[in-house]
Amino acid sequence: MRIHIVGGGPAGLYFAILMKGKNPASRITVYERNAPDDTFGWGVVFSEHTLAKLAEADPESHGWIVNAFQLWDNVDVVHRERKTTVRGNRFAGIARISLLHVLQKRCRELDVDLRFRASVHDAVRLRDCDVLVGADGVNSTVRQAYADRFSPTISYARNKYVWYGTEQLFHGLTLTFRETQHGLFIAHSYKFAPDRSTFIVECSDEVWARAGLDRKSDAECREWLEQVFRADLEGKPLLSNASRWINFVLVRNAHWCFENVVLLGDSLHTAHFSIGSGTKLALEDAIALAGCFDAPGVRVEDALTAFERARKPVLDDYQALAVDSLRFFEDAKDSMHLDPLALAYRLMTRSGRIDHENLRQRDPQFVAACEQAGIRPGA
Repeated sequence: MRIHIVGGGPAGLYFAILMKGKNPASRITVYERNAPDDTFGWGVVFSEHTLAKLAEADPESHGWIVNAFQLWDNVDVVHRERKTTVRGNRFAGIARISLLHVLQKRCRELDVDLRFRASVHDAVRLRDCDVLVGADGVNSTVRQAYADRFSPTISYARNKYVWYGTEQLFHGLTLTFRETQHGLFIAHSYKFAPDRSTFIVECSDEVWARAGLDRKSDAECREWLEQVFRADLEGKPLLSNASRWINFVLVRNAHWCFENVVLLGDSLHTAHFSIGSGTKLALEDAIALAGCFDAPGVRVEDALTAFERARKPVLDDYQALAVDSLRFFEDAKDSMHLDPLALAYRLMTRSGRIDHENLRQRDPQFVAACEQAGIRPGA
């Protein structure tokens, strides 16, 4: 089988690994516009469920990935100078560049043809193969080339956000709410390396403009935010890596494949960072798609159709939950009247994925404190 993959991010690399592992004689080429050491952003997050899937799909790369993980089970909510901790939430953080290096190494070990600095401007020319995979992100050239077949819908969240790093270590997923004279700023932070944490800041477009961040350079924005989150950063600076303010892009596609062409990862769907990493979904996409080729003699078109039929309902539900979560943060100013415990409860149950009894199983002490304070479903 000859496979062309546009995009050398987690989705494309992992699909190449799985397909080459199934059939070493396959000729798989990955086209990536960036250099092997280029990446944007900082740390990414996996759930315990995703880790189990990685261990089953490719034990070799799973072992390398796990060695680079930072683990935690707590969500910390900071509001009105008080930190409320909710335990029983098992996650792992890893530097995005470390993950890419692991996947690149595994691809080379399996003799996948990795072509870096190879921008694809005409995806149609690469279709002369058994399978063409568009794993080239939110601005996918493959999706754009066949927009009439995929019927994509692109929309934007109301809040702006920027993805920074910091040397301040946040031992768990920390959600920090800081009210300023300009309005509310929210930080999402977690440790992904022994000496680094991700630090994502979001705020409404209006607050962003009132604070003058639309007129500040990157360095000036970081300096300004360091003052807003001074108590949380403990004097540590914010670090930039191609960091810029953007509105989260919501990507959906009515159709996921046609003939021998299929989309994976962010080119196919996005889910807000507040509910889970796009990287997690990308890797799970790759596992699901590769699994559809397991049947002996399966036709390519049948495998791609089976992937869409099985995976699309799962992602439709996940995206719906992610939109609920996104809306919570867009409307968070309406919850700032709550005391810290009540805000933490509302945050943990915001998407409906975690209900009162599930929360009790995760952290019975937290739920007991909530019940004692009269905080229950609908609070």
